Amino acid sequence: MQLYSTKNSKALVSFKEAVLKGLPDDNGLFMPEFIPVLSKDFLNNLSQYSFKDVALEISGTLLKESIPEQDLEKIIGDAINFPAPVVALDFNFHVLELFHGPSLAFKDFGARFMARTMSYFNKDEDQDLIILVATSGDTGGAVAAGFYNTPGIKVVILYPSGKVSHLQEKQLTTLGNNISALEIQGTFDDCQALVKKAFLDKSLTNKLRLSSANSINIARLIPQAFYYFEAYKQVDQSRDIVFAVPSGNFGNLTAGLLAKKMGLNIAHFIAATNVNKIVPHYLETGHYEPKPSISTISNAMDVGNPSNFARMLDIYSSTWNNMKESISGFSYNDQETKEGIVEVFEKYNYIIDPHGAVAYLAFKDYLHNHPESLGIILETAHPAKFLDVVEPVLNKTIDIPERLANLAHKEKQATLLNTNYQTFKNWLIDNY
Repeated sequence: MQLYSTKNSKALVSFKEAVLKGLPDDNGLFMPEFIPVLSKDFLNNLSQYSFKDVALEISGTLLKESIPEQDLEKIIGDAINFPAPVVALDFNFHVLELFHGPSLAFKDFGARFMARTMSYFNKDEDQDLIILVATSGDTGGAVAAGFYNTPGIKVVILYPSGKVSHLQEKQLTTLGNNISALEIQGTFDDCQALVKKAFLDKSLTNKLRLSSANSINIARLIPQAFYYFEAYKQVDQSRDIVFAVPSGNFGNLTAGLLAKKMGLNIAHFIAATNVNKIVPHYLETGHYEPKPSISTISNAMDVGNPSNFARMLDIYSSTWNNMKESISGFSYNDQETKEGIVEVFEKYNYIIDPHGAVAYLAFKDYLHNHPESLGIILETAHPAKFLDVVEPVLNKTIDIPERLANLAHKEKQATLLNTNYQTFKNWLIDNY
């Protein structure tokens, strides 16, 4: 497998180089030179395969010759060791629960696969690999759990001060060891800008080996395609299957587009956002207009300039008409999101988190004109991670999973920094 930059299709690199570098030198994003279509036999018999078998078939087809089969099988076996069940609410509404991993968020799939892949590629290096990751919520906890105690790898997590939930902050600031947290006095976009600038700073990259664990890294994106196949095999495949995806940096939806390109018969995608509706606006008008992000109760989607939009454009050859035929965009404010949480509970006795509620509302609106569609709503995090939102809205106490409850009394360890790049750069040099 070779990959190119979304800004230069002729500059090819290996999968190993793409994973360890994270970003191309031109600040584009890595994309596979060729996206293979899976065999009809495999696609027609999905229900006969286990989740691990599905993941191995997809990754093996994509990464042919990049990682030997026996090593890839070990990576998959260790990374994809928890389920992704689909819960049917009624004839139309289905929920894909992606919160059964260690950090109770969908990003466990990508983080665990990436950690093991990076460790495999890094095993013969003398110098530590420094992973930089910006988070608006769940990425930090998933990456911290995925990379914790991984030999030869240090992780630096940047998160916006006061803009992640209490338990999310605990997940990324209490592990210690090879995990460091930087509390940035700004937004997620500020955190992401610092990370990107570091990758493009030759004076820094000549001293430190840097890589990324955000969805800008291709190793995060590939495993997120696994659960689209896993969800598809659990529902009635004779119907038009539509995925409603809560979207922030748009890695999750891009992974779905990758699954479709590989042959999965997905009828349509819904890009569901909060008031940070950059992509829905593009789908409606054809104009991409990044803006400073706005804080909401669905904080993981508080992104004003989604990185993976470059990959979406690449997949559709920058053709607006093609993209809007495959993807519909919807956005909702906080009050509407709260009403969605209440409606799901009252109608189905199901507790959904704020991000899943946004996707629920989007599919509900899509359903008006497509009443026979089978909707799969991606529930990207356990509602217990958003107690401050969900409990008051439902006037109900939410059961907290033990691995989350155990964090409550752990001491936060984070360094407070401003958004000045030189300050961030100095911290990296001083500490590594």
